[in-house]
Amino acid sequence: MLQEGAHGKWTVSSSDESPEENSDSEKPSTSSVLDAAHDTSVPQYPCSEARKAAQKRKTSPLKFSDKRFSAEAPPAGKQRTSQEGSGWCLSSSDEEPEDQEKHAHKETVKEEKTDAPKHPLKLCKDDELSENQKAEEYYEAPSETQDTWDLLNGGNPFRFFLTKVRGIHQSYNSGALHIKDILSPLFGTLVSSAQFNYCIDVAWLVRQYPQEFRKKPLLIVHGEKRESKAELLAQARPYENISFCQAKLDIAFGTHHTKMMLLLYEEGLRVVIHTSNLIADDWHQKTQGIWLSPLYPRLPQGTSGSAGESETNFKSDLISYLMAYNSPTLKEWIDLIQEHDLSETRVYLLGSTPGRYQGSDKEKWGHLRLRKLLKEHALSIPAQESWPVVGQFSSIGSMGADGSKWLCSEFQESLVAAGRSVMSLKCDVPVHLVYPTVNNVRQSLEGYPAGGSLPYSIQTAQKQLWLHSYFHKWSAEVSGRSHAMPHIKTYMRSSPDFQKIAWFLVTSANLSKAAWGALEKNGTQLMIRSYELGVLFLPSAFGLDKGCFHVKGKMLSESDNPATYFPVPFDLPPEQYGSKDQPWIWNIPYTDAPDTHGNMWVPS
Repeated sequence: MLQEGAHGKWTVSSSDESPEENSDSEKPSTSSVLDAAHDTSVPQYPCSEARKAAQKRKTSPLKFSDKRFSAEAPPAGKQRTSQEGSGWCLSSSDEEPEDQEKHAHKETVKEEKTDAPKHPLKLCKDDELSENQKAEEYYEAPSETQDTWDLLNGGNPFRFFLTKVRGIHQSYNSGALHIKDILSPLFGTLVSSAQFNYCIDVAWLVRQYPQEFRKKPLLIVHGEKRESKAELLAQARPYENISFCQAKLDIAFGTHHTKMMLLLYEEGLRVVIHTSNLIADDWHQKTQGIWLSPLYPRLPQGTSGSAGESETNFKSDLISYLMAYNSPTLKEWIDLIQEHDLSETRVYLLGSTPGRYQGSDKEKWGHLRLRKLLKEHALSIPAQESWPVVGQFSSIGSMGADGSKWLCSEFQESLVAAGRSVMSLKCDVPVHLVYPTVNNVRQSLEGYPAGGSLPYSIQTAQKQLWLHSYFHKWSAEVSGRSHAMPHIKTYMRSSPDFQKIAWFLVTSANLSKAAWGALEKNGTQLMIRSYELGVLFLPSAFGLDKGCFHVKGKMLSESDNPATYFPVPFDLPPEQYGSKDQPWIWNIPYTDAPDTHGNMWVPS
């Protein structure tokens, strides 16, 4: 069956119709994790098929000049995921449920031939080292003390940071953080910590803590089941200080996708909400986002439980989120949060937790939570009805047969909410979706393997060619990260000239109904599959009474107030796909042009 759209042709098998959107899964059975325990081409931690393919191509690259390729590389139609026949599955890698394959599909993609890209940035000299070695060694030395102190106490009123990237000019890493910076003694004298995440390499995580903190109590909150849970527990056996909390995922194809750190110090408590998995690759050459809380001091003994609340209700919302796990293991952390003063928080917490919600509970989570926050706290701006919305993400779920099924109906209605007056949904509100093209990935620092963390599948893409007309390229010259592929996820409402934004959200939630929720039963019920977490920045919480942030460009004059300029991490206005651009799809081959390392992409 030939599918054709504005951004290319795909040939897919007509022998098997794609299954229902909610029966798909990008993260397959992880029985293969244990089977592959001695295979160095497979990551030694539970992860997605897309990530495994990327690791395989890093350890066993297919050179563009390799004449043996046609004999070595099986066609895409011969690929078989380890999920087939397993009898069960977990959802999503990074990220979102993708289509479950009952039979193999034949897929091909047509791409313009181009010469080998001339990378504008200097690549690493130590190409003989493994990617993980590069990531480890580059950040072995901690940041300069003064730089880190300035980050904590200097001119970043939003406390929004990007991760450090190897291979870009160091000026673009000024003000950026690595996980070793976050866990540094400069941030506090650690007593214990909790790490909430999706994909976790336990041994790597332990090495990110300073030597003096590596035996402090560490709680890992995860969503693994069965074989992948056994593998995770096995990773931690050498570490007596590590304990686990398994997040309940009672709705099929949900995932524990939240990425948060709770850090208890002798000096107080800190909350970190970010977008990176706890693996070396995610902190090496990707664009990731971090919100770092202030250091919350302990309240005086005998203070009431309602003390230490912020104007954004962050404390009670964080406690509500942790209580949604319904886990005795997290009770200790809930009590610790109660004992601290979170009143200096200026962001709003926006989470998703699995479940089916009715009545007032509908507005506690997901996109209806965003709608409620914007209605109650965002200021109405004249002519804002025409302001576009911009979504940027690293994975895409099934949107339905057309925009009216979710994207341009209930989800868009939440994104355009503002002020207490109910705004009528305008179908002509521009929607800009920022997602990397094939050439974005090909010309990236990592080359094609960067696409392992962009798990948009052919099975999902071929069902929703209509979506691709909304796509815009990844371009991030403003932050020096055009060649560091995004794993960050952000959403915002922008003025038509892209000089101002009404709000900004950084979150773990990709573009999917599993992450944001979908209405059921004639709109009376919201169903969410996954755990997600993010923070919403509203101008009013930062004392800006005109209802918007300015967009931070490449240069600010000395007279500009940095507190009014929000550091959007990619270029505005976004550039729409051209006629020859195609969205990156991970599970089809790209053999017509080499990447920055001279390699092709064949995922099997």
